[in-house]
Amino acid sequence: MHFFNNSIIIGFFMKTNTIDTKKYIIETFPVGVLQCNCTIIGDSVSKLALVVDPGGDADFIIGKLNKYSLKCIGIIHTHAHFDHILAAGEIKKATGAPIYLNKDDFQLWKGLEQQCIMFGYPSDIKLPDPDQYLNDDHDLNCCGGVAIHTPGHTPGSTSFWFEDSNLLVAGDTLFKGGVGRTDFPGGDFNKIQTSIRERIYTLNEEAVVITGHGPTTTIADEKNSNRFVRP
Repeated sequence: MHFFNNSIIIGFFMKTNTIDTKKYIIETFPVGVLQCNCTIIGDSVSKLALVVDPGGDADFIIGKLNKYSLKCIGIIHTHAHFDHILAAGEIKKATGAPIYLNKDDFQLWKGLEQQCIMFGYPSDIKLPDPDQYLNDDHDLNCCGGVAIHTPGHTPGSTSFWFEDSNLLVAGDTLFKGGVGRTDFPGGDFNKIQTSIRERIYTLNEEAVVITGHGPTTTIADEKNSNRFVRP
């Protein structure tokens, strides 16, 4: 969790070479009580898509899928804090897509009620257990995505790297000029620094980073100016 004023990012990322052209539909928008950035990334040819961090407003998210005629084949989570997972059950019910989470965050997932009570949010939402667990370097089988384990904000925090689009969805690990909080249960400042320095800063510097809340950034900008993690 990290607090910013959020913005809407809408984009089409295209990779062109002499063999074929791949076009991806990518839209990021704030959802839920803490305005988590939810991202839809889909292949405009196959129409298969992933939903990342459905933290609320399930009908709005489903409307975005329908807008682009996309079929959701995976509901993936950067971590299991309540503001990133609240709509996962509704999205699964509507689309039939499996829920993915790093297993190290399963206890946080099961502790949703306690999280909601802590933040004064209605605690009557029940979520199904994840269908599959994300491993480090897990192939997402959609849009060229790969899961990268980046613990620190939570034990199971995971970033999603889409190399074809030069795009990283970092969740609450990396922010514009900041990093995710590590004072919650399971947080570890040394680990988040290591995750950023060794797993994120080693990616293409020109990559756009979609953060868990607030504006996007780039890896180059953070390497140059983020005072919390120097290269």
